[in-house]
Amino acid sequence: MASDAARSTSAHSGPSPTHGPVSGTTAFAAALMIFGGAMAIFEGIAAIAKDDLFFTTRHYVFEFNLTGWGWIHLIVGILIVLAGFAVLSGALWARFFGVFVAGLGALANFLSIPYYPLWATVLVAVNIFIIWALCTGMHREPDHGRVA
Repeated sequence: MASDAARSTSAHSGPSPTHGPVSGTTAFAAALMIFGGAMAIFEGIAAIAKDDLFFTTRHYVFEFNLTGWGWIHLIVGILIVLAGFAVLSGALWARFFGVFVAGLGALANFLSIPYYPLWATVLVAVNIFIIWALCTGMHREPDHGRVA
């Protein structure tokens, strides 16, 4: 009886800094982060290499050099991939970092809409879904040994 009471109070002390993903949406968000980050890396490499995949519009509010956009996407893509692996490892800080870099990815893709409109719009939606999945996946740990 005393051991059940001690176990139930320690179970409600809150999530530990390292625990496994508690939902399928968190694992799916991590997989999307790894895949989407890899695609951002490839997009950055293509822009740095001045590939003819991209086109530019005139007189757009956000005018940057295509090479500059390539470096931005390359760096953000690397951060997103690293955050995706960290989320899969179960670190709680990785979820917060993942929300941050997914927000950066959504912003970078929003600003690059004039260069590649369809792909940038899709990646904005994917990054918003990642943010949603990481935020809704932050539940407290399940009580494995709790007796009701």
